[in-house]
Amino acid sequence: MLEQIDHTARDIIASASWAPSWLVSVAVLATMLVLALMAHRALFRIITRLVEQRDLFWRSLVQRIEGPTRLAFVVVGLSVGASLAPFTFDEAALMRHILAICFVCLVGWVAMTTLHIWTTVYLRRFKLDSEDNLLARKHVTQSRILQRVAGIMIVIITASVVLMTFDGVRQYGVSLLASAGAAGIVFGLALQPVLRNLISGVQLAVTQPIRLDDAVIVEGEWGNVEEITATYVVVRLWDWRRMVLPLTYFIEKPFQNWTRENASLIGTVMLYVDYTAPVVDMRAKLEEIARASRLWDRQVVNMQVTDFKPDVMEVRMLISASTAPRTFDLRCEVREKMIAWLQTEHPQALPRQRAQIDRMPQNSSWADTP
Repeated sequence: MLEQIDHTARDIIASASWAPSWLVSVAVLATMLVLALMAHRALFRIITRLVEQRDLFWRSLVQRIEGPTRLAFVVVGLSVGASLAPFTFDEAALMRHILAICFVCLVGWVAMTTLHIWTTVYLRRFKLDSEDNLLARKHVTQSRILQRVAGIMIVIITASVVLMTFDGVRQYGVSLLASAGAAGIVFGLALQPVLRNLISGVQLAVTQPIRLDDAVIVEGEWGNVEEITATYVVVRLWDWRRMVLPLTYFIEKPFQNWTRENASLIGTVMLYVDYTAPVVDMRAKLEEIARASRLWDRQVVNMQVTDFKPDVMEVRMLISASTAPRTFDLRCEVREKMIAWLQTEHPQALPRQRAQIDRMPQNSSWADTP
């Protein structure tokens, strides 16, 4: 059947002897291109209707593969058109070269799409919005970093294969590899920052000193890791500013990660009170505040006198919460309620300045002076 259609098409093209061969070739390619696009559009209409009642994953999957499949239809259509068009030898060679480049780009695009789909399917099991999301953040961070590194490698390999299809570039590449030497050293030094970030990205994915949504302190600022790309990390600070740092920063410099093993933290509240402050009652009040708070995780609550100053004594209160933001809010709540309780119930326990005045005797010589 296909052979009969092919012979019929060739007979029709051969009968158009009145037109120039280049015009017939262009008409054949344009016709096959239009037919390929129409076939792809009709097929995707059917597929879209089949998945419109499915969940968001299937609808986004169909949308994601629309581009690569359209290019595949175009490549197949142009290949058929090139076999039917009356090309000369040079024109046929040029067309084969163009189709080879399109095919390489198609393979790279399919690889990128497959990588994205695989990552999405893998990460569907993990929920970042859960209360204990340590495992989810671990897998999401690894997957995102490795996905970006693999994407860069796919782009580099695809571009390299495309360039190697040109004789001039291929010969230049062979001569460059043969000579190596100074040119290779200069090229390596020029790409050093890029290569360092790529290697750092792999290190971060494997060792994971940071993960997405980790609470960190960098450059004296507190925030959460919002995004990890192939070259930099975005930290969302507490006041919604964004700090952008290179990947190498988290490999080479020290920083604080408050959620490295788990999200729970112990918060510290320092109070400075008078020596007459009722420590036992304050400890009982702290436990009462903790039990009444929805932020406390029922793990740690304690109070100790940790130091004496010339005018006050230092009291340290410890209280824990399930996440860093909850810990911060709980510390503020303890400060406010403890101070309010002291002001109401024990105002004498607040810091005071003391002064001692010795009264002079009444029969002193200057007292009798008029």
